[in-house]
Amino acid sequence: MSDAGLILRCDLHVHSRYSGPSTLPVLGRIVQECYSEPGEVYDTARRRGMHLVTLTDHDSVAGALELAGRPDTFISEEVTCLVPGGRELHLGVFDITEAQHEGLQSRRRDLEALFAYAAENRLPVCVNHPFSSLTGARGEGDLPLAFSGATHVEARNGMMSARSNAHARDAGRRARLAGCGGSDAHTLASVARTFTVVAGRDREDFLAGLRAGLTLPVGRAGTYAGLTADLVRLSVLAARDQATRAARGDLREMARLGALLALGAFLPLLPLFTAVTYAEEQIFAWRHFRRFTRKRPSSWKQRPPLFGAPAAGATLR
Repeated sequence: MSDAGLILRCDLHVHSRYSGPSTLPVLGRIVQECYSEPGEVYDTARRRGMHLVTLTDHDSVAGALELAGRPDTFISEEVTCLVPGGRELHLGVFDITEAQHEGLQSRRRDLEALFAYAAENRLPVCVNHPFSSLTGARGEGDLPLAFSGATHVEARNGMMSARSNAHARDAGRRARLAGCGGSDAHTLASVARTFTVVAGRDREDFLAGLRAGLTLPVGRAGTYAGLTADLVRLSVLAARDQATRAARGDLREMARLGALLALGAFLPLLPLFTAVTYAEEQIFAWRHFRRFTRKRPSSWKQRPPLFGAPAAGATLR
């Protein structure tokens, strides 16, 4: 990796077709979270200047394993965790093995057990988009619980607004968490537009710096226009994929294509839907950041250092 010099870049939040069905209401049965092939994501990220590539699919490492033979990759995932009350939090967990993936998945309904397992295995854990409403409702104690066990916070997400990212950054500072950056790309157009920088010369330096918390989130925040454009791209990809499946003659797939085409009649309303969603995200972020600032566990002031020391030369300048 001689082209990297002293700075290494990696998008720490990116999806492939292995992320499964969409979590959006109504669309979950007919639209996927992402349609990108792992190899396409890899090529796009490298072309846009990433020195390392990982995938963070929802509760899956299948896509990351397709890339695992390449020396500039490592395995990661986005774990869907349940907190008391059945609410969800999304955690990015990096540089894991297939066996550790199974260990994380078996504990995702018990957040404290998951954090204990991650700490025992020295796994960096990042609270992703903490102030986003797209993962559902938030209880007052959910984020303090998540921040008490994580090592990092996603301080810059390429799909979240600048305000939502600012709240995540400020909350991370209060909890003394290191900041990460990721595009949260669900289409190739967004890959590597936001990423994490660590000083070093190779993959081992990057991972050592990540574990030591020597990370710097870089890149753009999300915008209304960007979110709208990405939803249009995803809709087109969904229709193309479903048409391919229906062409095989499967009646179930043909029915899904019909449902998707029927929803297409509402496509002109997409900008309005996006505007409502975007506005609701701002209100949600503001409200829950205010709640979060009222709950500041004293244990955060004595938070122990992150895993080990960074590799030689892995100090941000």
